[in-house]
Amino acid sequence: MGKKRKHVETLAAEAAAAEAKKNDVAPERPKRTLVGWKDKPQEDDEERENGGEAHPRVFRNKEKVLITCSRRINFRYRHLMLNVASLLPHSKRDNKVESKESKGATLNELVELKNCSSCLFFECRKHKDLYLWMAKSPNGPSVKFLVNAVHTMEELKLTGNHLKGSRPLLTFSANFDKEPHWKLLKELMLQIFQIPKEHRKSKPFHDHVFAFSILDDHIWFRNYQITVPHNEPTKMDRGGLDKMTLTEVGPRFCLNPIKIFGGSFGGPTLYENPFYISPNQIRSLQKKKKAGRYVQKVKAKTRRKMHEMANPMERDELADMWKE
Repeated sequence: MGKKRKHVETLAAEAAAAEAKKNDVAPERPKRTLVGWKDKPQEDDEERENGGEAHPRVFRNKEKVLITCSRRINFRYRHLMLNVASLLPHSKRDNKVESKESKGATLNELVELKNCSSCLFFECRKHKDLYLWMAKSPNGPSVKFLVNAVHTMEELKLTGNHLKGSRPLLTFSANFDKEPHWKLLKELMLQIFQIPKEHRKSKPFHDHVFAFSILDDHIWFRNYQITVPHNEPTKMDRGGLDKMTLTEVGPRFCLNPIKIFGGSFGGPTLYENPFYISPNQIRSLQKKKKAGRYVQKVKAKTRRKMHEMANPMERDELADMWKE
């Protein structure tokens, strides 16, 4: 038997379907912001067309911070990283990252996979030096700090104690508003260390303070608990706020800014610290100092020998008297 011929309508439908499949393109990926994925406001447009008023969008801070470190990190620096992670309930942790030239691309990919918008990367070099990267991903900016004067909570054993997961008050010294690079650092730390309101892991209380102070071109970090004397069974009146005191909790560390980059973990240099001296340079100067002391000792010995040869002692007449 011969094959049945296809109808003209069926052929036309198949051709239209093939043409539609050919022209079919994947929808454009929405941009990611702090509020979340930025979708097109279709509902608002429909309401406006129908004559109704569009509902105003409520800003919701969805900031999330990825905290990770490099391999071969020192135990004190690892404890510092864990202390910082415990202070930030909106943070996420990941495995250690190899400290190579391509670490920027790796970290940006990890930040995107973890659905975060910021990153704190603790990079340890030579088991001695700790560098802290603060970056906004994926477009930047990013800052590289040298971390000095590290004291963890376990070392200090201070009397302060605040609720875990509570939201802190951030205070900055007046020096942050003097120069543009300090203003940029202030905004970056404000976005990273400020816990979003109504975060699922945070508590709706303010019982501690993060203090950032500038001294000798270094940023000093302190964490204080807000203590209130409860002598009466009732709550304290607003007029008694002057009775509040601050008790330090920890940790403590000092940040020395090295460079500010325009991108995430790289890009054009926006600012470079002219007073920064690398730890390798400091160690080499100390070695040269020690080597200079040894050279001075050798020179003193040679001078003493030359002096003895130039001024020999006179022979004593009675030196060999009792040898006979």
